Amino acid sequence: MKKLMIALITFLPAVVFASTGNIHLDKARYDLSDKVSLQRGAKLFSNYCLACHSTGYQRYQRVATDLEIPDELMKDNLIFTDSKIGDLMINSMDKKESAKWFGNAPPDLTLEARLRGADWIYTYLRSFYKDETRPFSVNNVVFPDVAMPHVLEELQGIPTAIFETTMIDGVEHKTIIALKSNGQGEMSSDEYDNAVLDLVNFLVYAGEPNKLERQSLGVWVIAFLIILFILSYLLKKEYWRDVH
Repeated sequence: MKKLMIALITFLPAVVFASTGNIHLDKARYDLSDKVSLQRGAKLFSNYCLACHSTGYQRYQRVATDLEIPDELMKDNLIFTDSKIGDLMINSMDKKESAKWFGNAPPDLTLEARLRGADWIYTYLRSFYKDETRPFSVNNVVFPDVAMPHVLEELQGIPTAIFETTMIDGVEHKTIIALKSNGQGEMSSDEYDNAVLDLVNFLVYAGEPNKLERQSLGVWVIAFLIILFILSYLLKKEYWRDVH
């Protein structure tokens, strides 16, 4: 009971509308070198996201190799269809039917982190709140009137929005100033934030699996160009000294 009371009075840290109507995005401090975090993110994606969303430009085998997940473990715990480990990570949901259910077919998420940004996804997944007027009884601060249900509800619960009412030109306006946990999720607020960060980490990886390799190679390329510039400059000086 004590833990429940603490959860009920704990405000989720991050999502507020500024007075200008802009939304503050929390910083997603992901780490692509953290293989354990990526493995947890892959597990969350497979369990909570893959039923509706796919990462159709990515293969199970590539994920298993990059994240150092044994093939058997990948097949037993992260592949829930008759797909083979060499197949693309797509689901069997019919797009036309899903468009009827949700209003729009759930998008492929392979490049979502590159399109929206890690901070947007991190804040979005922590911004659902109870709204009985919506089809799935939830709304989202970052994406108002979103058609997506709160798929991580069992982990977080459904927060309650706290509104601030202001009068502008005689018209009443309500602004969300905070979200309050209902204490019904399996995780505490901090645990949920860390879980979302793992999921974001995986989506960032999915958008560019070779990002760390590219960045490492980039350092060597810049170093080579600097050395080449120095040698070229010295060669130029030596050449023009003979000319003059």
